[in-house]
Amino acid sequence: MLKEISVHKATGTWVVRTDNSVLGETRNALELTEGNMPPVIYFPREDIGMAFLEPSDTTTTCPKKGVASYFHLVGRSGQVDDVAWSYETPADAVSAIAGHIAFATGTIHVEKL
Repeated sequence: MLKEISVHKATGTWVVRTDNSVLGETRNALELTEGNMPPVIYFPREDIGMAFLEPSDTTTTCPKKGVASYFHLVGRSGQVDDVAWSYETPADAVSAIAGHIAFATGTIHVEKL
């Protein structure tokens, strides 16, 4: 059985950063919830410093969201593989996340200010 999924506007200001750099900040983030998994914050692509990200060859498929394309973080310290993803043509149920990008936590920090 597929988990319930929903997307809504995330309240407040959100920032995504590494230990050394701010990659983006927005008041227009979306929060995606799926079953009992932790929520994922999606940033509008225009609010992200895309110069820090390089497209990856990695893709994954989710039956509820569609095909995700991944990005590497590229900086002075080197490259960190597949730290971000986006759904270029998401499924209708989550169409709001088109044009947005999400980040894996760990090397990347996603925080509400």
